[in-house]
Amino acid sequence: MKRILIVEDELDIAYLEQDYLKISDVEADIVSDGPAAIKKALEEDYDLVLLDLMLPGCNGYDVCRAIREEKEIPIIMVTARDDSADKIRGLGMGADDYISKPFDPAELVARVKAHLSRYERILAAAGDRRQEADRRLEFGSLTIEMKSHKVYIEGQEVRLPNKEYELLAFLASNPNIVFTKDQLMERIWGYESFGDVATVTVHINRIREKLSISQGEPGYIETVWGAGYRFNG
Repeated sequence: MKRILIVEDELDIAYLEQDYLKISDVEADIVSDGPAAIKKALEEDYDLVLLDLMLPGCNGYDVCRAIREEKEIPIIMVTARDDSADKIRGLGMGADDYISKPFDPAELVARVKAHLSRYERILAAAGDRRQEADRRLEFGSLTIEMKSHKVYIEGQEVRLPNKEYELLAFLASNPNIVFTKDQLMERIWGYESFGDVATVTVHINRIREKLSISQGEPGYIETVWGAGYRFNG
């Protein structure tokens, strides 16, 4: 069950939020002043903070700033103010969303759940990137260290510029799949490509030259005529 922190000095509103969230399988703790909110948010593990703007002790902006300096959890500001300047200020300090009182409890719950789902996807993606970064790819005498961005042939390091490394690592991470030049251009160069797919051919040829240290070493990157390139894994 997801766990969030409600920071609200109007307890009737806080309990209403808590009840609606509980119905939606979201556990919620309540604090009613700024300093207590900062202490609890930083010391305990929450998936989201529902943060009122006007609070005793210190305001929601200060609470938001303090949380954001330490954690990346979603923060939704809830306030009676409907001033666009307040909204911009809150978002500028790191809040992820903003809802004004009076609000529809169903809408509040929907926003909370949407941000929880988004945060869960972000954490999963970050975990995948960490796992990817720790991988070592080995194909015959070729070794690619994903974490250090180093490439070895028969134990000898082969120095590749950044784009050559990215291209090799991408193809090696997807062995036996044919990619067109356009697909590789978009994947590796993105908005920098300007549509010049000849760049792909040049980089492929450079990679091939650098991987051919050993005489008789099998070709790792194969040209599939009329289609593109494939890494033979």
